[in-house]
Amino acid sequence: MRYATTVHVAAPPHVVWHVLEDLEAWPTWTASMTELARSRTGALSVGEKVRVKQPRLPYADWAITAVDPGSSFVWTSRAVGVVTTAVHDVAAALDGTSVTLSIDQSGPLAGVVGLLGGRTVRRYVDLEAAGLKDRAELD
Repeated sequence: MRYATTVHVAAPPHVVWHVLEDLEAWPTWTASMTELARSRTGALSVGEKVRVKQPRLPYADWAITAVDPGSSFVWTSRAVGVVTTAVHDVAAALDGTSVTLSIDQSGPLAGVVGLLGGRTVRRYVDLEAAGLKDRAELD
């Protein structure tokens, strides 16, 4: 399963990035997360672990696998038979910023997981995009 959404944010890229990289604050601006705990403080870094709780889902442990400060970060979560990779891209656009959020699930059970939970995954990605837009436009 792969899903991506792009949202235009009426704020400069550095403002959007600041909101995006403040992982601990995500539960305050997106209904897709209720808890989030980082293994480190400061700027996002490759190898960092993040524990996330989402409504109606068990806790998930994510590892940050790539960071391009100010532009993007990627994190990956592994469960039995499924690897989930989420990409967060920030790019300058006319009158603000373009943000693309994508999620990809692979592995032997990805098809089954996508059938059973794909609707929830897509909804949560959309909630994250909308919440990020709203929060960044407040700054």
